[in-house]
Amino acid sequence: PPGHEVNMIDVSPSPAQLCPLCGQVNQCAMETERLTGIQQAPCWCSQTQFSAELLNRIPESARGVACLCAACVKASQA
Repeated sequence: PPGHEVNMIDVSPSPAQLCPLCGQVNQCAMETERLTGIQQAPCWCSQTQFSAELLNRIPESARGVACLCAACVKASQA
């Protein structure tokens, strides 16, 4: 109705939720737990080996900010 304000909530993913290589959501359970406070099962990323070559592809400014996504890790192993 006129005069009724609607509060919009920004549901855009934070930089820590996006893969620094492809920009897609990384689905990191550790970041989800940090944001929600709800305990998560161990993240897939904590049980995966990341090659030095793959890690070196992460832009310097994005290192230590966000996890890679499973698709980028899988593509690097092919």
